[in-house]
Amino acid sequence: MADTMQFDLVSPERSLVSVPVREVRLPGTDGDLTAMPGHAPTIVTLRPGLVTAIGADGSQTEFAVTGGFVEIGPDSVSLLAERGHPREEVTQAVFNEMMTEAHRTRRNLESKRDAVGDDVVTAAVKLLADMEALGTHIGLDPNQSTVPD
Repeated sequence: MADTMQFDLVSPERSLVSVPVREVRLPGTDGDLTAMPGHAPTIVTLRPGLVTAIGADGSQTEFAVTGGFVEIGPDSVSLLAERGHPREEVTQAVFNEMMTEAHRTRRNLESKRDAVGDDVVTAAVKLLADMEALGTHIGLDPNQSTVPD
């Protein structure tokens, strides 16, 4: 088995990273997981959280994602983030923008509860809670964002 695998992380705006890694830690919707070389092929849905890439030399690089999908194979991990940023780029202003969008989505779905169903509204509430946890984890204040009317 190889010591490393290819890790690619892209968002709609840009390619964030394409490097060989020893492991990738992922915030899956069904729980956190770690992908390493030789991993069984799978596709995972992501929740908002930190993705941590461990390089061949042991260095760690973190990325904040708002969700997305990841395809894991024995030799590679390909992540398509809804929105992603290197950890050091996530300022309070960037996080406020992410939180405002999560609040807007929740409110929009709550106003359409009869059409979309309770499960969709519950998922939006959970997404908002995961966004708050992400901000708190990296030292940002989730209460500074503007909540739309």
